[in-house]
Amino acid sequence: MKINLHQRMQWFGMSLISCLFAISLAHAQSVYPVKPIRLIVPFTPGGVTDTSGRYIADQLSTKLGQQIVVENRPGASGNIGSYQVASAEPDGYTLLLGFDGTLVINPHVFEKISFDTVKDFSPIGKIGDAVLILVANNNFPGKTVNDMIAISKKDPQGLSYGTSGAGSSPHIAGELLKQKTGANLVHIPYKGGGQAMTDLLGGNIPLVYTAVAGANQHIKSGRLTPLAVSSFQRSSSLPDVPTFIESGIKDFELSSWVGLLAPAKTPRPVIMRLNQALNEILASTEGKERLNAMGITATVGSPEKFSEQIKFDLTRFGAIVKNANIKAE
Repeated sequence: MKINLHQRMQWFGMSLISCLFAISLAHAQSVYPVKPIRLIVPFTPGGVTDTSGRYIADQLSTKLGQQIVVENRPGASGNIGSYQVASAEPDGYTLLLGFDGTLVINPHVFEKISFDTVKDFSPIGKIGDAVLILVANNNFPGKTVNDMIAISKKDPQGLSYGTSGAGSSPHIAGELLKQKTGANLVHIPYKGGGQAMTDLLGGNIPLVYTAVAGANQHIKSGRLTPLAVSSFQRSSSLPDVPTFIESGIKDFELSSWVGLLAPAKTPRPVIMRLNQALNEILASTEGKERLNAMGITATVGSPEKFSEQIKFDLTRFGAIVKNANIKAE
């Protein structure tokens, strides 16, 4: 088949464009970053989300050769700090430590929210999943999830369970448990997981839904009774605690994720440079061990895979919130 001059010119032009794109991609990845980067954490210092973000920021500083400055911007369940990043210049120098509670639950529980999770952010990559656990104080007569469900159904007033707040991931997990099993549970929102844990240890409430990291030390010291974890597999830090699925509750899987995002329209080469550096941290033995100690399972992945999970969870959690009629308090 003969190729005329016009077709040859088209082929040459397309090849030239591809080469130029590849060169510009390599150049952008090699020169970025040229100044310090801000990582906005939309919560107060000290929590598991903040701690994991600071570890990742420290490691990224080494990988990228520029300082990553962590700035805590708490307020409105993470909405304030998240909006700050959504409205920032999309140049790769303002990043968000994203949390599922803020990005995929808040849009359903707040009447008005100042950002669009899908339209206003460019996902970089998921850091990992924090396993959630249902724990009971030692005065509680039940030792398993099925014991708890049976006890709750016999109590006209229901069993109280505390969480870090209305619309939080543990709250969603508790509501999903109610919807799947018919358990008679009453949600008690606190202004943080620490307050809920204090009341549980003091015997003021029978149950708390929280991240494994917040309950681990009390379980191992014998002060709390673990009922089940919400992950698909058992937690490596608590291998003797069964999952809800193992306990007979079909398809009950819900973890709380944390990840990195940039403002929408951040250049693709910048996103890929950050994703590459993040994945190197998550794949390292040290990275896995450090995050695991925080109750987080490191997850290597692409921006596209993280984006797919965000969209999936927006739909999934939206249905749970609607059925439970959850509103921000």
